[in-house]
Amino acid sequence: MKRLFGLELSDVSSWQKFVCLLNRPTDPASLGVFRFLFGMLMVVDIPQERGLSYVDYKYLDGMVVCRFPLFNFLQPLPLDWMYLVYVIMLLGALGIMLGCFYRLACLMFISTYWYIFFLDKTAWNNHSYLYGLIGFQLTFMDANRYWSIDGLRNAKKRNAHVPLWNYTVLRTQIFIVYFIAGLKKLDFDWIGGYSMHYLANHWLFDPFKLVFSEEMTSVLVVHGGGLVLDLTAGYLLFFDATRPVAMVFVSYFHCMNSQLFSIGMFSYTMLATSLLFCYPDWPRRFFSKFPACLSRALPMVMPAPQHSPSCVYPEPESSEAANLTKPTKLSRRHRLGALFTVLYIAEQFFMPYSHFITQGYNNLTNGLYGYSWDMMVHSRSHQHVKITYRDGVTGDIGYLNPGVFTHSRRWKDHGDMLKQYASCLSHQLKNYNISEPEIYFDIWVSINERFQQRIFDPRLDIVKADWSPFRPNPWLMPLLVDLSPWRTKFQEIEDTLDNQTEVVFIADFPGLHLENFVSEDLGNTSLQVLQGELSVEIVEEGKNYTIKEGEKMQLPAGEYHKAYTVSPGPSCFMYIYVNTTETALEQNLTRLYELQERVRNGTETEPLPPELQPILNGTGTDVNVTDPVLKAFLRRQRKIEEIQKRRNATIVDRFTRFTIKKYYLLRRR
Repeated sequence: MKRLFGLELSDVSSWQKFVCLLNRPTDPASLGVFRFLFGMLMVVDIPQERGLSYVDYKYLDGMVVCRFPLFNFLQPLPLDWMYLVYVIMLLGALGIMLGCFYRLACLMFISTYWYIFFLDKTAWNNHSYLYGLIGFQLTFMDANRYWSIDGLRNAKKRNAHVPLWNYTVLRTQIFIVYFIAGLKKLDFDWIGGYSMHYLANHWLFDPFKLVFSEEMTSVLVVHGGGLVLDLTAGYLLFFDATRPVAMVFVSYFHCMNSQLFSIGMFSYTMLATSLLFCYPDWPRRFFSKFPACLSRALPMVMPAPQHSPSCVYPEPESSEAANLTKPTKLSRRHRLGALFTVLYIAEQFFMPYSHFITQGYNNLTNGLYGYSWDMMVHSRSHQHVKITYRDGVTGDIGYLNPGVFTHSRRWKDHGDMLKQYASCLSHQLKNYNISEPEIYFDIWVSINERFQQRIFDPRLDIVKADWSPFRPNPWLMPLLVDLSPWRTKFQEIEDTLDNQTEVVFIADFPGLHLENFVSEDLGNTSLQVLQGELSVEIVEEGKNYTIKEGEKMQLPAGEYHKAYTVSPGPSCFMYIYVNTTETALEQNLTRLYELQERVRNGTETEPLPPELQPILNGTGTDVNVTDPVLKAFLRRQRKIEEIQKRRNATIVDRFTRFTIKKYYLLRRR
């Protein structure tokens, strides 16, 4: 047991021995290097994902905007003060990196970080939550005992032991991130390959598609591989025998994620956390291999760590050892460290499954997105969003552009944000002579390639609707999971259509109707019932048509229609249409491309008209082009050239582009 887990059964046989175990003296080297890397990554993250580079865009004084704080009393400070908040956070991250006034730096970082975090729920995600947790943990740890300015200023802190619980908390936190993410993926949508089906199209998976089909690559590599890695990564990193293999796969996984998703510093942070699972003295062994002339710039290799009051030292076994270390009596500090470890780990295991408490935040998926570690399990696509307002005095009805008065689109999926948005819109509409405004939302969403369905009841005024964080949302529509098997039929239907024909699958509840407009660009649009029964009203004609399962009808272009669900159960239907304008454009672009190829290879016998000369002169000659088709052709050619240039770029070119991009991002401030 000691060889596998680093402890004996007797070490946990009593609370006192358990406290001694968690406060066992441990080399500070690995913790110090992680502190430096985490602080450095946060220094880079703050201007980017935290928003320092666009503070004026988000918090401009006097800007009319709807905000979504966790607590409604939280409001942004004036712009100048918000800059100060970000500067304090940036200085705190820099202090953590350098280990300079470490405890104060941690407090500066986490106080401002969590304020910014709670100020905007629309920016929440799992890795932003993780950054705040790590910053909170580091505040209580002795991570400035190695490779820090505090160590240079204070000899007692320099190269001093740290208690084992410092490593235990961080390692367990990362284990939870992996393992709970794996448990969340034990979901039929993930195992069936519906959550991230589109990822198989990415060029990173091209090597796998040499062996598997695209569908099998999605199921086996994207979904199956992600599930296995998340479930096993924490265990494999913990044990010595499996750690080298785990390091390879985990590093490959996070490097791929850095290219697949726009997740800022998350991939690099997880790469840094992997080093915590190695032996705590790995930096000493690693940096000892560097030339001696670099020793001043690198972390120290010698001497061995010195005695620290934060640790509990056992009774020495010999008189020689007694001269080096004196036994330590358990103090309140040691007991509090052990208690913090136990309570924190228990809370972190509990939080991802605490949705039965915060039921008001549950939607088609459970909980506030951010602390559940259900990363990438649910994909969403929105087909239709309509906001209707009604004057409570005159009864006048109007419509709002979805997203008006806000910078975010995430309110569409969360009942708590929708309630805040409705209250904000009601307040703003009073400035436009709308008395006692009522706000109605009709939001359609597809979860993991299911039918497009309503997420909230469109008949309720959300301004007056009841909502509580601790009670189920009464105006949330249920996810139609009974219709999930239809997803296999969707692919069969799509395979029967040609490349110009599009299809949208809809499911609706009894007693509700969908009002839709068929654009004149959409020729040959038909509606076919897959299940249930519909009554379709053509508004301009004033006629109703009843269609049952298996029947279809043609819809006139340029007109509104309403599809009423009249069956006792949910109705399922699909729109099949052809975008005639887009099809004609594609045909014209294809002709231009073929003409370009014939002229270039000399097979074109007719002289090229002057107005088409730009297709030979290059994509940078479209300044004076007036023909819209020719302009579209040149834009597409330019885009193709840019993509090819990026793919063929050398490592130096990519690094230069990356550096310039970050430079201009920082220079804006």
